[in-house]
Parts: sequence; structure tokens; C-alpha cells
Amino acid sequence: MTDTPDTLLDGTHTVLTPEYVEFRFTLAGLYARFLAWLMDALLVGGLTMVLLFTLSVTMLAFPGFASALGFVLYFLVDWGYGIALETAWSGQTVGKRVMGLRVIQQSGVRIGFYHAALRNLARPVDRLPFFYLVGGVTALLSGPQQRLGDMLAGTIVVRERRLKAPSALEATAGEGLLADPLFVSRVKRLSAEARELVLSAALRREELRMEARLRLFSALATKLQELLALEKPAHLSDEKWTLLVAAALLPSPGARPGRTVRAVA
Repeated sequence: MTDTPDTLLDGTHTVLTPEYVEFRFTLAGLYARFLAWLMDALLVGGLTMVLLFTLSVTMLAFPGFASALGFVLYFLVDWGYGIALETAWSGQTVGKRVMGLRVIQQSGVRIGFYHAALRNLARPVDRLPFFYLVGGVTALLSGPQQRLGDMLAGTIVVRERRLKAPSALEATAGEGLLADPLFVSRVKRLSAEARELVLSAALRREELRMEARLRLFSALATKLQELLALEKPAHLSDEKWTLLVAAALLPSPGARPGRTVRAVA
């Protein structure tokens, strides 16, 4: 695997799987993260203003209470915004989605509510004394560019990119197994982590050495048979079986032109 200019500029995070296969993720730069935060901050500020406006009658009647209420509402919206969106959108907020960034665990899998809550609840400390000075300095000094909240939650922020579905996946469209409703329905019920692992393996398989590639797809094929409760057809190789599962996860050819897959760089 060779480093791209973005990789060299922003740094990389490498994950070694139990099959001794390396996956590299391009870390998001501080500038991109700052722009994403700025967009989110404007949205949080706007939401807070809307809430305060709806409570304007109460604020006029109790001016002392109004300022305290505004302060509390801001932090509730600020924390709730980040926690809710990063949980629902698998590590993204509006700002991160616009900038093509995503928060993931250091192990390379998607975050859940626990990780989103920890990293967002630590924001008041990272913001000290102003404009995320503590968080920015910490990110500059840490290898994986983690602010304190990321260290606490065990997360990193990486760049995401859209990749065109590999021709190998498009070629599987003619396979009879993809017309089997039982197979397709069970594939669609795979967890988000399992889906991401399968798609990442399909997208990056050409980057792997043959020995690592065989080990990876052998382990994936065994795991998928267990998760799907289906036996792999004898005529299919481990890699072909995994590619069929990946193809079943993609939108149908008629759903959108030029099928693409979201991946982290």
C-alpha cells in the first residue's frame, strides 16, 4: 500500500486484524475538523435561539431566570446534538458529513452511544480556555490526533470518501444467489459493524498480499456462514462468497446510477 498526498499530510491510523491484515485510515486534519465544528456550532447556536424565542414570554416575566435557562439550554442542545447525531449517523454530525469526516473507534469499527456520549461530554474541558485550545494542543501532541474527549472514548476522527463499487461486485449481479430472497434478507439484517467489515474487505482486497488476502476471506467466509446461518455453496470460493454478500448490501442497480460505497480513507 502506498501513501497518498492526503495520507502524508494528515497522518494515518493502522488497524491490524486478528488475521494479520492491515487497514489504514486517513486521519482528519485539524483544519477540516475546525470547519466541521464551526458548522455544528452555528447550528447549535441557531437551535438554541429558536428554543429561547419560543420561551420569550417566560423570559420577559422572569428576566433573572431567563439568563440561567438560556445557559442550561445551550449546553443541553450542544451535548444532545453531538451525542444524538454521532450515534444515529455512526460518527457523523452535519458538519462532519459536509466535510467528509467520521468518528470511529480506534479498532476501526463504528462508534455507538457510549463512545459518542463520552467524547461529547468532555467538550467543555477541550474548549478551555477558548476555541478548543486544550483540545487542539492535545490533538497536535498525540499520535492519532486525539483531543481529550477522543482519548477518553477511545475514538479517532478520519476522512471518509465515496468509492465506485468495484467491477467484481458489479459482476456478481448475475449470480443466482442474489435472487434468493432468504439470502438477501439475512444479509440485510447484518449489523453495521459486519456490513462495514465486509464492504471494506471487498473495496481493499486488491491492496492485500495474496497470503493475507486468503486468510482474511477465509475468516470472513466462516464468520458470515455463522452470522447468516447459511452454508457456503461448495462451488464458491471464500472470496467469491464474501463478494456476493457485499453485492447484496449495495443498492440495486436501478436505484441510483453508478453505485457508490461510502468508505473511510
